[in-house]
Formats: sequence, C-alpha cells, structure tokens
Amino acid sequence: MRTARTVLEQKIWDRQQTLEEFAEYVEVFAREAGEPGTISLRHLHRLAAGRRSSGQPLGPVRPVTARLLEKIFRTSIHELLAEPSAAGSAGRDVGRFDVRANADLADMADWLDERAGWAPGESRAKVHAKLATFEAGTMVDRRYRRARVSREQIVRALRAYYRRGVAGHDMYRVRCGGEDVRTSILARAEWLDQPASLTAENDRLVLAGRRDGPRAALSEAAAEAAVDRLAEWAALDVRVMNLPLYRLLRVDVGSAIEGTVGLVDFAEYALTADLLEGELVEAVVSGAGTGVLPLRDEFLPNLDAVLDLSGRVCAGGVLALCAIARPRDPYRGAPDYALLVQERSGYVLNTSGRLAVVPKGFHQPLTDVRADARVSATLLRELEEELFGRDEVDTTAGEGRAAAPMHPGRWSAPMRWLREDPSRMRMECTGFGFNLVSGNYEFASLVVIEDEEFWTRFGGAVEANWEASGLRLYSSLDDELITDLVTHESWSNEGLFALLQGLRRLAEIGGRRVKLPAIEVSGL
Repeated sequence: MRTARTVLEQKIWDRQQTLEEFAEYVEVFAREAGEPGTISLRHLHRLAAGRRSSGQPLGPVRPVTARLLEKIFRTSIHELLAEPSAAGSAGRDVGRFDVRANADLADMADWLDERAGWAPGESRAKVHAKLATFEAGTMVDRRYRRARVSREQIVRALRAYYRRGVAGHDMYRVRCGGEDVRTSILARAEWLDQPASLTAENDRLVLAGRRDGPRAALSEAAAEAAVDRLAEWAALDVRVMNLPLYRLLRVDVGSAIEGTVGLVDFAEYALTADLLEGELVEAVVSGAGTGVLPLRDEFLPNLDAVLDLSGRVCAGGVLALCAIARPRDPYRGAPDYALLVQERSGYVLNTSGRLAVVPKGFHQPLTDVRADARVSATLLRELEEELFGRDEVDTTAGEGRAAAPMHPGRWSAPMRWLREDPSRMRMECTGFGFNLVSGNYEFASLVVIEDEEFWTRFGGAVEANWEASGLRLYSSLDDELITDLVTHESWSNEGLFALLQGLRRLAEIGGRRVKLPAIEVSGL
C-alpha cells in the first residue's frame, strides 16, 4: 500500500484525483475565487513530496501558492507540507469511528441515542456507515461552496422565512458609504445605543439553576441531520469538545448587562440549533428557497420562538472589534488604531471561510462556572487564546489541569502588561442581538488598547491562532478601505454586527486617531 509523503498528497488522494487533475482543479479554483496565480504540475510534485527534486528541504512557499492551497483545503500550509500522522486527518481512514480517538464525538453520539430514542450504540453505527460513503474532497468542496454564499443571500432567505415580525424588534441594518448593509441579527434599539463598560459593576450576568436535563425527543429529520454532522466532523477533524456552554435564560442590556444563564452540554446546541445554518445555506445554494426547512420549522419556526428563552436552548458568543493604538510612523503616517479582522479557518465549527472580528468565542466557562458567566471573562480568555498565544485556555484542546487558568500568575506577557494599569485597555459591550441563522445570542464588544506603547512592545507578538486562516490589519484613519471592508459579502453576520457597532463607538471616543465612515443604524 502506498504511503503519502505529505498531508497535501494524502488530501489530494482523498479527493480521488491525480496530481495532474488537481493542478487543473487549482487553475479553475483560482479563477473562480479571484485569486492570482496557479500551481504548475512540476511545482505540485515538489510540494506533494515535501522536498525539492535534489532532496533538499523546500524552503518558504510563495504566499500566493500558500493562500491557494489553504483556501482549497482549509488547512495551514505548514500542516499541508508536514508528514501525515496516524492520528491526523490526512492519514486516517474516514471509514473509522474510533471511540478512543474520538471520545467527545462518541460522547455526543451517546447523547444522540438518548435524544432520538435509539438503542445504545445506534448513533455510532450510523456515523460509521455514513463515513464509509464519504469522500473527503466532496466534503471540502461542499464547505467551499457554502462559504461562497453571500451574507445578503442569507439575510434575504431569513427575511422570506420570518415574514411576521415582533413589535420593537428588527433585523440590524445600517447605511454606510451610500450603501445599505443588512445582517441576520435581531435587535432592539435599546440594545445598540448604550455602550456598557465591562467592569464588575456593569457586567452582571449570573449563573442560575443547574445543568439542563433531558429534553423532548428529536424528530427523525433532526436526528439524521445530527448523524451527518457527527460524520462530517469525524472525517474533517473539526475540533470539538463536549464541554458545557452557557444557555441564556434572561437578559437586560443597556448601560449595564444584567441577566441569568444556565448550563447546557455542547452537544445539546451543536446537534440541534447549530444544524440550522447548514440547512439554510444548502437551501440557498440549491435554489430551493425557504419553503422546505424542516429543522428550522422544528427549532425556530417564528420570531416568538427566537425570543422564548425559557422554551429553547439559546447558546451564544462574545466577540469584539480589537483596536490597538499605534504611534506615528514615517510610512504609515499619523497615530492611529490597528483594527484586526480574521478569516475563519476550515477547522472551526461554523462560519468557516468567512470574515469575523477577533477575538470571537463561545460564551462558556473554563473552570469556575459561576465567575466565568461574566461577558468580560470570555472576552479576556479569547484575547489570551486567539491573539496572545495561550493554548491552555483553548476550550477545544480538552479540559485543562490548571485550577485557575486565568490567574494573573499565568497571564501572557502582553496581558500582564495591560492589566498592570487599567487605563491601558478599555472593554465595552457595544451591542446585543439574536442571530437568526441559528438563534444564538451575540454580545458585540469593543476592545481598545489605549496605550500605544503596547504596539511597540508587543505588536510583533500578536498572532491569530488555528481558528483563523489569515489576519488582516486596517488603519482607523483609512475610511475608504474600511468602507470597502464593511460592504464585503463574505462577512459572518455576527462578525459584521460587532464590527459595525465597534466602529460606531470608536468614532465617538477615538479622537484624532480615527477617520471612519459614517454608519447610521436604520429601522430600529
């Protein structure tokens, strides 16, 4: 049996393609994706081998080549050129569903047996059977196809489905640069115009009640969709852990955040409400429209159901526009803020390939389920994980051993420096809403690092983690590029919501460091 020399070579085999066929595919992909350049067959042979023809190491890969391969496979170029590992996605037989290698997926399969009313082990058998029919290349192509569905197409489909509104609520939209920009975020006016400083006095989400117990049985359609989701994760090595999430029970957002949350297993969200995005996007891709959406009919049939927090599992996230003060630069010009934007990688649970602000994460506890309920707790953790390199606070890496992973003694150097003086960093909640794609609640936030010495000291250490396939910087003085950014169709809805609310607030407090486009909220 032949053995792949690199992950790249194995992934090409998984697509049932020869190197010649894949080189032709890359040319078509690059043209349709608007990417410059192609990969010659000779160069592809070297990349697949992981070495030059002389046997010497490859050396750095041209950025245009790396970007093409990363977009096709949703995998970093470093991993693609690595040797396959028996435990890795490229070296694994996708027909296997090894409980020992996929403990959390197996745990979720057991959860599915209970919720679907199936005999113990039936979900695992169904996943195993599904995996045997999968072709990795087909799944990658499906993810790519879904990522190309525009934000406007998604919003239009949701507006068609939720024709009957609810008084006082509307889908968030703005006017920017002469264009109307719409999102799938359901909001109220009072959730948008009173920034809440994320201090102990204002950040008052509290834990109430115990972890949710068993809920109503899943329909056959929902259970089979959950099997598909588990099989796809197993085949593509999507990083998931069946850890608890916060479930929103009550919320009041204004100049302060008040409310209560409970706890729910990740499986309860990921194998129910989170299935709605894929169903909706596939309906858009196929042109079927919103007339037949059985999962949405089951879980979020109308806006009353979206707002009925006691009657459904409402998980959510915390995400922030991060603005870092920079000093005057002889090439860049006047002092400004560096604004950070990420493109989501292929290994994330959802919004793969879409633009988002950074940090972005699920609202969930690390170890202290009561103290971690605060919005600021998630925000600080995500800063450490996604920008400052703290792998131990990555909730997809497994349950950690530290009793207090966010203890000051464990902070990264950038975080330690910021927390030494409270005036160096400002954190605010700039908006709140419900994302109609899956019903999630979203706390849009703004993180402003006010002291420009941070950039001088740590700017070179700011680096996105595995959740991003790329990180972009924008200047707060470049209103033209930011207008183009706002109107880009590849944004995730919640990411764009946080960006827009963050820009609105930054325009108010940024002084001479900002020259931002006018953003006017309409319809609320």
